Amino acid sequence: MAKITAALVKELRDKTSAGIMDAKKALVEADGDMTKAIDVLKERGVAKAAKKADRVAAEGMTDVLEDGNRAVIIELNSETDFVATNEQFLDLLHLTAKVILANKPADLKAALALTIDGGTLNDTIVQTSAHTGEKITLRRFAIVEKTDSQVFGSYSHMGGQISVITLLNGGDQSVAKDVAMHIAAIAPKYLSRSDVPAEIVEHEKETQLKADDIANKPDNIKEKIVEGRLGKFLDELALLNQPFVKGDGESVAEYLKTKDATIQSFVRYQVGEGIEKQESNLAEEVAKQING
Repeated sequence: MAKITAALVKELRDKTSAGIMDAKKALVEADGDMTKAIDVLKERGVAKAAKKADRVAAEGMTDVLEDGNRAVIIELNSETDFVATNEQFLDLLHLTAKVILANKPADLKAALALTIDGGTLNDTIVQTSAHTGEKITLRRFAIVEKTDSQVFGSYSHMGGQISVITLLNGGDQSVAKDVAMHIAAIAPKYLSRSDVPAEIVEHEKETQLKADDIANKPDNIKEKIVEGRLGKFLDELALLNQPFVKGDGESVAEYLKTKDATIQSFVRYQVGEGIEKQESNLAEEVAKQING
């Protein structure tokens, strides 16, 4: 039986970020063999991650990274905001953005298969998940490319709770960032009115036609009222029609015109949007952690 020294345990921890006891147990099981001990920790990490598979990871952080004519926006999720703000999670967040930007994977499956330090991105996520004790998932990413004449604008709000990338024709980075800040704050769903799907417009029209406050009005009056309300509804959804948050009443489209710019596209990620969060009892969660 090999002697498991403190130096050996430290070396394994430096290589894997494992806890002291986990590192020591792995070295004992591997009889002091560092390579085998790393494999043991990986196997345990996979096992722990499998146990967390049915848990909901609805917290986390977003990140934006630019490099030349390419930019990426990602969302990495955890189960609690406590883990989402720790150094290990944030290191993983920034590493994931960097690796995806450099390699341009086609989808999530390809992203998780990217090679990092002899393993995959998925291996790295699993190991971080095992170390933090929470399920961590790469939920989504988008890669945006531009020409030399186009401009990126990127902005992250509340430390990464919301991130935005804008792509402008004309203008400069300051203008592009201002529009990104507007998008972060107001959360438009579409670029213009014409981008709103017909079924959404029709559903809203039907809803407004049934509104109690116009039920007794003549049909021609009712139609005019509904058309007016529908216009306001579309303006709320469409970026270009929204009042610019840093302006004096002008729309985003009008603001861009004063800067000799137009917007080509935008991507906005907000942590956990669309995920149904689980309600949990704090005392029960603490008990589960204590009892393993």
